[in-house]
Amino acid sequence: MIVQMRHGATQAQSEKVINFLKEKGFEIKDVSSDNVIIFGVIGDTKYLNASDLEAFSGVFQVTRIQTPYKLVSRQFKSEDTIIHIKDDIYIGEGYFEIIAGTCAVETKEITEEVAKALVSNGVKILRGGAFKPRTSPYSFQGLGVKGLEILNEVKNKYNLVVVSEIVNEKDIPAFEKYVDVYQVGARNMYNYELLKALGKKTKKPIILKRGISATIEEWLMSAEYILSSGNPNVILCERGIRTFERYTRNTLDIQAVLAVKELSHLPVIVDPSHSSGKYTMIEKLSLASLAVGADGVMVEIHPNPEFALSDGAQSLKLDKFSHMVKELNKLKKGLKK
Repeated sequence: MIVQMRHGATQAQSEKVINFLKEKGFEIKDVSSDNVIIFGVIGDTKYLNASDLEAFSGVFQVTRIQTPYKLVSRQFKSEDTIIHIKDDIYIGEGYFEIIAGTCAVETKEITEEVAKALVSNGVKILRGGAFKPRTSPYSFQGLGVKGLEILNEVKNKYNLVVVSEIVNEKDIPAFEKYVDVYQVGARNMYNYELLKALGKKTKKPIILKRGISATIEEWLMSAEYILSSGNPNVILCERGIRTFERYTRNTLDIQAVLAVKELSHLPVIVDPSHSSGKYTMIEKLSLASLAVGADGVMVEIHPNPEFALSDGAQSLKLDKFSHMVKELNKLKKGLKK
Protein backbone atom coordinates (compact mmCIF):
# COMPACT_ATOMS: atom_id res chain seq x y z
CA MET A 1 0.00 0.00 0.00
CA ILE A 2 1.35 3.45 -0.93
CA VAL A 3 0.28 6.66 0.85
CA GLN A 4 0.76 10.03 -0.82
CA MET A 5 0.25 13.20 1.20
CA ARG A 6 -1.30 16.36 -0.28
CA HIS A 7 0.89 19.15 -1.63
CA GLY A 8 1.50 21.39 1.34
CA ALA A 9 0.77 18.73 3.95
CA THR A 10 2.71 19.28 7.14
CA GLN A 11 5.26 17.00 8.71
CA ALA A 12 2.98 16.71 11.73
CA GLN A 13 0.12 15.42 9.54
CA SER A 14 2.44 12.88 7.92
CA GLU A 15 3.78 11.68 11.29
CA LYS A 16 0.25 11.24 12.62
CA VAL A 17 -0.53 8.79 9.80
CA ILE A 18 2.80 7.00 10.19
CA ASN A 19 2.37 6.59 13.95
CA PHE A 20 -1.14 5.20 13.40
CA LEU A 21 0.27 2.58 11.01
CA LYS A 22 3.20 1.68 13.25
CA GLU A 23 0.86 1.12 16.18
CA LYS A 24 -0.94 -1.44 14.00
CA GLY A 25 2.34 -3.26 13.35
CA PHE A 26 3.15 -2.02 9.85
CA GLU A 27 6.60 -1.08 8.61
CA ILE A 28 7.01 2.24 6.81
CA LYS A 29 9.28 2.78 3.81
CA ASP A 30 9.75 6.51 3.20
CA VAL A 31 10.31 7.41 -0.48
CA SER A 32 9.57 11.13 -0.20
CA SER A 33 11.23 13.78 -2.35
CA ASP A 34 11.59 17.52 -1.95
CA ASN A 35 8.21 18.01 -3.62
CA VAL A 36 6.03 15.26 -2.19
CA ILE A 37 5.68 13.16 0.96
CA ILE A 38 5.09 9.55 -0.03
CA PHE A 39 5.68 6.28 1.82
CA GLY A 40 5.02 2.59 1.46
CA VAL A 41 3.14 0.49 4.03
CA ILE A 42 4.71 -2.94 4.44
CA GLY A 43 2.75 -5.79 6.00
CA ASP A 44 -0.51 -7.69 5.63
CA THR A 45 -2.95 -4.91 4.69
CA LYS A 46 -6.04 -7.08 4.20
CA TYR A 47 -7.61 -5.60 7.35
CA LEU A 48 -6.61 -2.05 6.40
CA ASN A 49 -8.98 -0.06 4.20
CA ALA A 50 -7.82 2.85 2.08
CA SER A 51 -10.68 4.89 3.55
CA ASP A 52 -9.15 4.41 7.04
CA LEU A 53 -6.13 6.42 5.94
CA GLU A 54 -7.93 8.87 3.66
CA ALA A 55 -9.79 10.08 6.76
CA PHE A 56 -6.55 11.65 8.05
CA SER A 57 -5.96 15.31 7.27
CA GLY A 58 -3.29 15.81 4.64
CA VAL A 59 -3.68 12.42 2.92
CA PHE A 60 -4.15 12.81 -0.84
CA GLN A 61 -4.25 9.26 -2.19
CA VAL A 62 -3.91 5.67 -0.99
CA THR A 63 -3.03 3.00 -3.55
CA ARG A 64 -3.21 -0.74 -2.97
CA ILE A 65 -0.37 -2.84 -4.36
CA GLN A 66 -1.78 -6.17 -3.23
CA THR A 67 -5.33 -7.30 -3.89
CA PRO A 68 -7.81 -7.14 -0.99
CA TYR A 69 -8.96 -10.71 -1.74
CA LYS A 70 -5.90 -12.54 -0.40
CA LEU A 71 -6.97 -16.21 -0.43
CA VAL A 72 -8.75 -16.00 -3.78
CA SER A 73 -5.89 -14.18 -5.51
CA ARG A 74 -3.15 -15.60 -7.71
CA GLN A 75 -0.76 -13.67 -5.47
CA PHE A 76 -1.68 -16.21 -2.78
CA LYS A 77 -1.76 -19.31 -5.01
CA SER A 78 -0.36 -19.35 -8.53
CA GLU A 79 -1.53 -22.80 -9.63
CA ASP A 80 -5.15 -23.32 -10.66
CA THR A 81 -7.53 -24.83 -8.13
CA ILE A 82 -9.32 -27.93 -9.40
CA ILE A 83 -12.46 -28.85 -7.48
CA HIS A 84 -13.12 -32.57 -7.05
CA ILE A 85 -16.88 -33.06 -7.02
CA LYS A 86 -17.17 -36.84 -6.90
CA ASP A 87 -15.52 -39.89 -8.49
CA ASP A 88 -14.19 -38.74 -11.89
CA ILE A 89 -15.99 -35.37 -11.86
CA TYR A 90 -13.70 -32.33 -11.62
CA ILE A 91 -14.17 -28.63 -12.32
CA GLY A 92 -11.06 -26.64 -13.07
CA GLU A 93 -8.25 -26.14 -15.58
CA GLY A 94 -8.12 -29.00 -18.08
CA TYR A 95 -11.69 -30.11 -17.35
CA PHE A 96 -15.03 -28.90 -18.70
CA GLU A 97 -18.29 -30.04 -17.12
CA ILE A 98 -21.88 -29.50 -18.22
CA ILE A 99 -24.43 -28.88 -15.47
CA ALA A 100 -28.05 -29.08 -16.59
CA GLY A 101 -31.60 -29.37 -15.33
CA THR A 102 -34.84 -27.52 -14.80
CA CYS A 103 -34.79 -24.05 -13.30
CA ALA A 104 -37.12 -25.28 -10.55
CA VAL A 105 -37.85 -28.79 -9.34
CA GLU A 106 -41.50 -29.27 -10.31
CA THR A 107 -42.34 -32.99 -10.09
CA LYS A 108 -40.47 -36.23 -9.69
CA GLU A 109 -41.61 -37.31 -13.15
CA ILE A 110 -40.15 -34.23 -14.87
CA THR A 111 -36.94 -34.45 -12.86
CA GLU A 112 -36.56 -38.11 -13.80
CA GLU A 113 -37.14 -37.38 -17.49
CA VAL A 114 -34.42 -34.73 -17.34
CA ALA A 115 -32.09 -37.12 -15.52
CA LYS A 116 -32.52 -39.69 -18.28
CA ALA A 117 -31.60 -37.03 -20.85
CA LEU A 118 -28.44 -36.23 -18.90
CA VAL A 119 -27.38 -39.86 -18.64
CA SER A 120 -28.02 -40.52 -22.34
CA ASN A 121 -25.74 -37.58 -23.20
CA GLY A 122 -22.98 -38.46 -20.74
CA VAL A 123 -23.72 -35.49 -18.47
CA LYS A 124 -23.19 -36.18 -14.78
CA ILE A 125 -24.38 -33.09 -12.90
CA LEU A 126 -28.09 -32.37 -12.39
CA ARG A 127 -29.23 -28.90 -11.33
CA GLY A 128 -32.63 -27.99 -9.93
CA GLY A 129 -33.97 -25.23 -7.74
CA ALA A 130 -35.88 -26.29 -4.64
CA PHE A 131 -35.86 -22.77 -3.13
CA LYS A 132 -36.53 -20.09 -5.73
CA PRO A 133 -35.95 -16.42 -4.87
CA ARG A 134 -38.12 -14.67 -7.46
CA THR A 135 -38.60 -11.03 -8.37
CA SER A 136 -42.35 -11.33 -7.84
CA PRO A 137 -43.73 -12.72 -4.57
CA TYR A 138 -46.55 -14.24 -6.62
CA SER A 139 -44.25 -16.38 -8.80
CA PHE A 140 -43.56 -20.04 -8.04
CA GLN A 141 -41.17 -20.13 -5.07
CA GLY A 142 -40.12 -23.77 -5.27
CA LEU A 143 -41.01 -26.95 -3.39
CA GLY A 144 -38.53 -26.40 -0.58
CA VAL A 145 -37.16 -29.48 1.17
CA LYS A 146 -39.57 -31.66 -0.83
CA GLY A 147 -37.73 -30.52 -3.94
CA LEU A 148 -34.40 -31.54 -2.40
CA GLU A 149 -35.84 -34.95 -1.58
CA ILE A 150 -36.92 -35.40 -5.20
CA LEU A 151 -33.45 -34.42 -6.44
CA ASN A 152 -31.83 -36.84 -4.02
CA GLU A 153 -34.08 -39.73 -5.02
CA VAL A 154 -33.46 -39.16 -8.72
CA LYS A 155 -29.70 -38.66 -8.36
CA ASN A 156 -29.36 -41.93 -6.48
CA LYS A 157 -31.37 -43.78 -9.11
CA TYR A 158 -29.31 -42.44 -12.02
CA ASN A 159 -25.94 -42.02 -10.26
CA LEU A 160 -25.78 -38.26 -10.75
CA VAL A 161 -24.43 -35.33 -8.77
CA VAL A 162 -26.92 -32.65 -7.64
CA VAL A 163 -26.58 -28.86 -7.57
CA SER A 164 -29.21 -26.67 -5.90
CA GLU A 165 -29.45 -23.10 -4.69
CA ILE A 166 -29.43 -22.25 -0.99
CA VAL A 167 -31.05 -19.01 0.17
CA ASN A 168 -31.07 -19.38 3.95
CA GLU A 169 -28.50 -20.55 6.50
CA LYS A 170 -31.15 -22.57 8.34
CA ASP A 171 -31.40 -24.95 5.36
CA ILE A 172 -27.74 -26.05 5.52
CA PRO A 173 -28.57 -29.34 7.37
CA ALA A 174 -31.01 -30.33 4.61
CA PHE A 175 -28.49 -29.42 1.91
CA GLU A 176 -25.80 -31.44 3.66
CA LYS A 177 -28.14 -34.42 3.55
CA TYR A 178 -29.38 -34.16 -0.03
CA VAL A 179 -27.10 -31.93 -2.15
CA ASP A 180 -23.58 -32.45 -3.50
CA VAL A 181 -22.86 -28.88 -4.64
CA TYR A 182 -24.34 -25.72 -3.16
CA GLN A 183 -25.26 -22.79 -5.37
CA VAL A 184 -25.34 -19.20 -4.13
CA GLY A 185 -27.46 -17.17 -6.51
CA ALA A 186 -26.80 -13.70 -7.88
CA ARG A 187 -29.19 -12.13 -5.39
CA ASN A 188 -27.25 -13.62 -2.48
CA MET A 189 -23.73 -12.80 -3.63
CA TYR A 190 -23.84 -9.91 -1.16
CA ASN A 191 -25.40 -12.00 1.64
CA TYR A 192 -22.19 -12.07 3.67
CA GLU A 193 -23.72 -13.83 6.68
CA LEU A 194 -24.82 -16.70 4.43
CA LEU A 195 -21.37 -16.81 2.79
CA LYS A 196 -19.63 -16.95 6.17
CA ALA A 197 -21.98 -19.69 7.36
CA LEU A 198 -21.28 -21.78 4.25
CA GLY A 199 -17.56 -21.32 4.80
CA LYS A 200 -17.85 -22.60 8.36
CA LYS A 201 -20.52 -25.28 8.10
CA THR A 202 -19.74 -27.18 4.90
CA LYS A 203 -16.76 -28.36 2.92
CA LYS A 204 -18.86 -29.25 -0.11
CA PRO A 205 -18.21 -27.25 -3.30
CA ILE A 206 -20.05 -23.95 -3.65
CA ILE A 207 -20.96 -22.32 -6.96
CA LEU A 208 -20.94 -18.57 -6.39
CA LYS A 209 -22.84 -16.61 -9.01
CA ARG A 210 -21.87 -13.07 -9.88
CA GLY A 211 -24.37 -10.42 -8.77
CA ILE A 212 -26.32 -8.68 -11.52
CA SER A 213 -24.41 -5.40 -11.07
CA ALA A 214 -21.29 -6.67 -9.32
CA THR A 215 -17.78 -5.73 -10.34
CA ILE A 216 -15.28 -8.54 -10.69
CA GLU A 217 -13.53 -7.35 -7.51
CA GLU A 218 -16.81 -7.43 -5.55
CA TRP A 219 -17.47 -10.93 -6.86
CA LEU A 220 -14.02 -12.11 -5.80
CA MET A 221 -14.42 -10.45 -2.40
CA SER A 222 -17.61 -12.47 -1.89
CA ALA A 223 -15.64 -15.61 -2.65
CA GLU A 224 -13.07 -14.43 -0.11
CA TYR A 225 -15.78 -14.54 2.59
CA ILE A 226 -16.25 -18.26 1.95
CA LEU A 227 -12.55 -19.12 1.77
CA SER A 228 -11.62 -17.03 4.81
CA SER A 229 -14.34 -18.82 6.78
CA GLY A 230 -12.85 -22.22 6.05
CA ASN A 231 -14.16 -23.63 2.75
CA PRO A 232 -11.68 -23.48 -0.18
CA ASN A 233 -13.99 -25.27 -2.64
CA VAL A 234 -15.50 -22.34 -4.52
CA ILE A 235 -16.51 -22.31 -8.20
CA LEU A 236 -17.26 -18.89 -9.67
CA CYS A 237 -20.16 -18.55 -12.11
CA GLU A 238 -20.53 -15.71 -14.62
CA ARG A 239 -24.27 -15.39 -15.28
CA GLY A 240 -24.55 -12.07 -17.08
CA ILE A 241 -24.71 -8.55 -15.72
CA ARG A 242 -27.34 -5.84 -15.98
CA THR A 243 -26.61 -3.27 -18.69
CA PHE A 244 -28.69 -0.81 -20.72
CA GLU A 245 -29.50 -3.57 -23.26
CA ARG A 246 -33.02 -5.01 -23.05
CA TYR A 247 -33.15 -7.44 -25.98
CA THR A 248 -31.49 -10.06 -23.80
CA ARG A 249 -32.26 -10.68 -20.14
CA ASN A 250 -28.71 -9.74 -19.12
CA THR A 251 -25.40 -9.20 -20.92
CA LEU A 252 -22.96 -12.11 -20.78
CA ASP A 253 -19.59 -10.72 -19.73
CA ILE A 254 -17.53 -13.32 -21.56
CA GLN A 255 -14.31 -11.42 -20.89
CA ALA A 256 -14.94 -11.88 -17.17
CA VAL A 257 -13.82 -15.50 -17.64
CA LEU A 258 -10.43 -14.28 -18.84
CA ALA A 259 -10.23 -11.60 -16.16
CA VAL A 260 -10.97 -14.07 -13.36
CA LYS A 261 -8.39 -16.49 -14.76
CA GLU A 262 -5.79 -13.71 -14.53
CA LEU A 263 -6.80 -12.51 -11.07
CA SER A 264 -7.77 -15.73 -9.29
CA HIS A 265 -6.86 -19.41 -9.09
CA LEU A 266 -10.52 -20.45 -8.67
CA PRO A 267 -12.37 -22.22 -11.51
CA VAL A 268 -15.05 -20.27 -13.37
CA ILE A 269 -18.11 -21.55 -15.22
CA VAL A 270 -20.75 -19.73 -17.29
CA ASP A 271 -24.55 -19.70 -17.13
CA PRO A 272 -25.76 -18.82 -20.65
CA SER A 273 -29.42 -19.36 -19.72
CA HIS A 274 -29.70 -16.49 -17.24
CA SER A 275 -27.38 -14.24 -19.20
CA SER A 276 -29.39 -14.37 -22.42
CA GLY A 277 -32.86 -15.32 -21.26
CA LYS A 278 -33.33 -16.90 -24.71
CA TYR A 279 -33.10 -20.62 -25.46
CA THR A 280 -32.00 -19.81 -29.03
CA MET A 281 -28.70 -18.39 -27.76
CA ILE A 282 -27.70 -21.03 -25.23
CA GLU A 283 -25.77 -23.39 -27.51
CA LYS A 284 -23.65 -20.70 -29.17
CA LEU A 285 -22.92 -18.99 -25.85
CA SER A 286 -21.91 -22.34 -24.35
CA LEU A 287 -19.49 -22.94 -27.23
CA ALA A 288 -18.08 -19.43 -26.78
CA SER A 289 -17.63 -20.10 -23.05
CA LEU A 290 -15.66 -23.26 -23.75
CA ALA A 291 -13.57 -21.51 -26.41
CA VAL A 292 -12.64 -18.63 -24.12
CA GLY A 293 -11.46 -20.94 -21.34
CA ALA A 294 -14.41 -21.48 -18.98
CA ASP A 295 -14.35 -24.64 -16.88
CA GLY A 296 -17.97 -25.53 -17.52
CA VAL A 297 -21.47 -24.31 -18.29
CA MET A 298 -24.71 -24.49 -16.33
CA VAL A 299 -27.81 -24.55 -18.51
CA GLU A 300 -31.53 -24.89 -17.97
CA ILE A 301 -33.42 -27.61 -19.82
CA HIS A 302 -37.01 -28.85 -19.68
CA PRO A 303 -39.12 -31.51 -21.44
CA ASN A 304 -41.84 -28.90 -22.10
CA PRO A 305 -40.50 -25.37 -21.60
CA GLU A 306 -43.84 -23.86 -22.62
CA PHE A 307 -45.34 -25.22 -19.41
CA ALA A 308 -42.36 -24.71 -17.08
CA LEU A 309 -43.17 -23.11 -13.75
CA SER A 310 -40.00 -21.01 -13.94
CA ASP A 311 -37.89 -19.55 -16.80
CA GLY A 312 -39.29 -21.60 -19.67
CA ALA A 313 -38.12 -19.06 -22.27
CA GLN A 314 -34.49 -19.74 -21.38
CA SER A 315 -34.77 -23.52 -21.16
CA LEU A 316 -33.62 -25.87 -23.93
CA LYS A 317 -35.84 -28.71 -25.03
CA LEU A 318 -34.21 -32.08 -24.50
CA ASP A 319 -33.43 -32.69 -28.19
CA LYS A 320 -31.79 -29.26 -28.45
CA PHE A 321 -29.80 -30.09 -25.33
CA SER A 322 -28.53 -33.29 -26.94
CA HIS A 323 -27.39 -31.33 -29.98
CA MET A 324 -25.59 -28.80 -27.78
CA VAL A 325 -23.73 -31.57 -25.92
CA LYS A 326 -22.58 -33.09 -29.21
CA GLU A 327 -21.27 -29.72 -30.41
CA LEU A 328 -19.52 -29.08 -27.11
CA ASN A 329 -17.90 -32.51 -27.21
CA LYS A 330 -16.54 -31.78 -30.69
CA LEU A 331 -15.01 -28.53 -29.47
CA LYS A 332 -13.72 -30.15 -26.26
CA LYS A 333 -11.90 -32.72 -28.36
CA GLY A 334 -10.29 -29.99 -30.45
CA LEU A 335 -9.25 -28.04 -27.36
CA LYS A 336 -8.13 -31.21 -25.52
CA LYS A 337 -10.38 -30.51 -22.53
